[in-house]
Amino acid sequence: MLLSQRERPLIAVVGSVDPARTFAPPLRAADQAPRACRDLGRELARAGCDLAVFSSKPTYIEHEVVHGYAEGTDAQNPGRVAAYPPRHREVAFALPDGSSVTLDTFRDTSGEWEVAYYRTLLSCDGVLLVGGGQSTRVAGIVAMAQGIPVLPVAAFGGGAGQVWVNLDKVRNHADDEDIALLGRDWSPDAAPRLIACLLRMRTRRVESARVQERADRSLARRTGGGLTAAAVSVVGSLAALVLAGEPGPADARALAALTAAPLLASIAGAMTRNSFETEAAWVRAGIRGLGAGLVTVLLYFASQLLAVPALFDQLDVRRLLFFAIPLGFSAGFTFDLVYERLRAGAVPAPALGPELTSPGAADPAAAGGAPPRAPSATA
Repeated sequence: MLLSQRERPLIAVVGSVDPARTFAPPLRAADQAPRACRDLGRELARAGCDLAVFSSKPTYIEHEVVHGYAEGTDAQNPGRVAAYPPRHREVAFALPDGSSVTLDTFRDTSGEWEVAYYRTLLSCDGVLLVGGGQSTRVAGIVAMAQGIPVLPVAAFGGGAGQVWVNLDKVRNHADDEDIALLGRDWSPDAAPRLIACLLRMRTRRVESARVQERADRSLARRTGGGLTAAAVSVVGSLAALVLAGEPGPADARALAALTAAPLLASIAGAMTRNSFETEAAWVRAGIRGLGAGLVTVLLYFASQLLAVPALFDQLDVRRLLFFAIPLGFSAGFTFDLVYERLRAGAVPAPALGPELTSPGAADPAAAGGAPPRAPSATA
């Protein structure tokens, strides 16, 4: 369920303040803890939260929190407690008759309590931690790792106190004021302030999820637009092959096709390359690809003109484009290498192509040029 779709926050209750147990770190002010847990449960009910519990034994804080939760409900403000025990355990809180609390039990198929315990934490909107030992600390760490708001009441020490120390480093939707509040000693008015703190953290989490969702949608739109522009550029460059005229003296139409087609291909190459990057800067990638393609393609044509000065006297645009379009796409796809060479002061080597007779040129002799000179024996 998405965070924005759940009207009543589901808060997991985790911890123990049993004086007969030995905790590491040790408990503090354990005599105040049961009353504090009842107060916290009452405030959770008044705030319109549901509870997720795992045991009804008096040795765990769920027993006191649920009874305090029942005290904070009435017919106009009913409550709900969801119990997640393993399949072989029973949950019974012995609530008074006429209680406005609904107890729903969801037994896990596993016989191990850890499976239901940690699996349920991942579906909650917040976790209340009081006292406890290693399991309580691990529950807090799991919640923080998943970005779930945690409320470790450090006043009573135990595993919850250690989670508070870890929370100061991770923050997890908590600010400086929240960290300071969680570390204070217990006082009669602490419960409402702590529950309000937990709900603020949940609100921040929900808002953060919404912002991320909007950012993901925006990125998807930009990615779709960029890939569409790349596809249109590829189609445009290939269309020049179809629209290219017959061989003949170079005119404006032939030169435009000869120049525009590889440049469109270079833009497509740069945008295709950008689709593999985490930052979708489509316009910037297209401009860089255009520049890289312009430099590379013009250098290629310059090398052909040096080898065949009469290249444009009898120009076969279609044959040249079969080589110039892939060259432009490659230049755009690898524009970072092209710019690196330019920054280093090295002129990119002309691409492999015909040395004397270009694929787009007719026979030099037929065009009135001198026939190619045969290589000398000493060459």
